[in-house]
Amino acid sequence: MKRTRALATLRRSWRLLRSFRFEQTAPAIFYGGLAEDTAALVDALSRDQSLSLTGARVLDVGGGPGYFASAFAQRGASYVGLEPDVGEMSAAGIEVAQAVRGDGTRLPFADDTFDITYSSNVAEHIPNPWDMGEEMLRVTKPGGLVIVSYTVWLGPFGGHETGLWEHYVGGEFARDRYTHRHGHPPKNVFGTSLFALSAREGLDWARRESSRGSELVAAFPRYHPWWAWWVLKVPVLREFLTSNLVLVLRA
Repeated sequence: MKRTRALATLRRSWRLLRSFRFEQTAPAIFYGGLAEDTAALVDALSRDQSLSLTGARVLDVGGGPGYFASAFAQRGASYVGLEPDVGEMSAAGIEVAQAVRGDGTRLPFADDTFDITYSSNVAEHIPNPWDMGEEMLRVTKPGGLVIVSYTVWLGPFGGHETGLWEHYVGGEFARDRYTHRHGHPPKNVFGTSLFALSAREGLDWARRESSRGSELVAAFPRYHPWWAWWVLKVPVLREFLTSNLVLVLRA
């Protein structure tokens, strides 16, 4: 994990934290920076596993409107973005040569198709995220990487745009308070497009898959500097201090 740790600096953490305020008001700023960070992270994880993005077939499950495509293309990867919502695919006006509309829990690809399969901030938006995880493993070649990164519910950003504390009272409360204050429901509606997903659930899934033949090679808080990764080792505490969990499995 030498390269991945080198990437996880306090300066990077601060830069990403500052960018969160633009998610709703200026998505190109937020998602453009997140796309570059995601590609850099996947590149570092790949190199730490003696793999390379150059020439690799990469599947982005829940790729959205295409912000991530150019960041991966610049690193020599053959990028395929999958998104279930046609409106989301066209929201930014970005044309992606290999964009597929489909369901992450029923991927429209053959077994062992991709070298690297990843999902960034999707698992918390679907009711059955580990079905998606199993599908990602299915379409990944033996020896390839599956990377799942998602927002932890009890972390500071678990409520997404509904607030920094309201979701601790309850998802329904946060949703209804946002609707009352703004006059319309939030983009991420609790119980419909936002779910309470814990760090423990992700770790349990990854360990189950490891017992079935895959290998859990890394698990860490995505936006923390490397010297703060220890929080993931402490039950309960990790639920509140891990804003985003990264799970890395070798298929």
